[in-house]
Amino acid sequence: MPEHEADATHLSPAREVGDFLRRRREQIAQRWADEPLFRTVFTVSRDEAVDAGRTIVDALAQVADAQRIEDPDAAGFTGVREQLARMGAARSRAGLSTTQVSSELAALLPPVENLLVADLQQEDPERRRECATALSVLMGTLRLVTMQTALSENQALIDRQRLQLLEVATPVIKLWDGIVAVPLIGTLDSARSQVVMETLLNAVVDQHARFAILDITGVPTVDSLVAQHLMKTVAAARLMGAECVVSGIRPAIAQTIVHLGLDLGTVKTRASLADALGYCLHELGADIVTAPAEGAVRR
Repeated sequence: MPEHEADATHLSPAREVGDFLRRRREQIAQRWADEPLFRTVFTVSRDEAVDAGRTIVDALAQVADAQRIEDPDAAGFTGVREQLARMGAARSRAGLSTTQVSSELAALLPPVENLLVADLQQEDPERRRECATALSVLMGTLRLVTMQTALSENQALIDRQRLQLLEVATPVIKLWDGIVAVPLIGTLDSARSQVVMETLLNAVVDQHARFAILDITGVPTVDSLVAQHLMKTVAAARLMGAECVVSGIRPAIAQTIVHLGLDLGTVKTRASLADALGYCLHELGADIVTAPAEGAVRR
């Protein structure tokens, strides 16, 4: 009886699978390189796919040695999570659904299972069944780790894109030397309010602004939470040395503020953006002169 088979009788099924993975590392990597998942992700060369397969086999062997084949948080998976995420994300970008990606991962089991059965040909049927079950569980955990990591990466991408959209939807406009404005359109929530505050404060510093106008003409409703965000933004701008003016308070919003009992007494408000700009210009000592109508005679 070969030495590895004699030693195998003293090993748990998981550890025997770990030994098998190390012995057959090269063959497994070569077979995986021809599977759709590896073939379509690693397109530069087949050697690239084989190298990726070797890395994943090493990780699986480490997890099996630790007898944590059902644990997606096993330390052995740490080194390959980034690679697994890239593979899952690449297939998603290619238009595959989560179910299809999972099916491609499941297709990695049969080539390994065939090698395992051939290796354990001399073992009793019960032992072969136990080892095959351990391998199946381990590969199932690999699928779970890959999908979890890919979904996490996708969520992180969505969050980054959402933040970028919020920044684009919250422009800061320089109206005059020392005067900046943020026209707000749409609903204000905690995340967007934080972006508004950060964007406005950065503009105050960059433009050396003395006045900052928050125009809420395009905000459909104002509740206590929105009012609190506005108050915090006004206070933060004041700490940066700028006076903040809130404009665009329509009659319906004014009534809502009164009904809610909100105290905006410390906040400078104006009915429109034009009124707010006029106030800021006046405070800066600039006079607004109405141009005479065309054809009018000056006296």
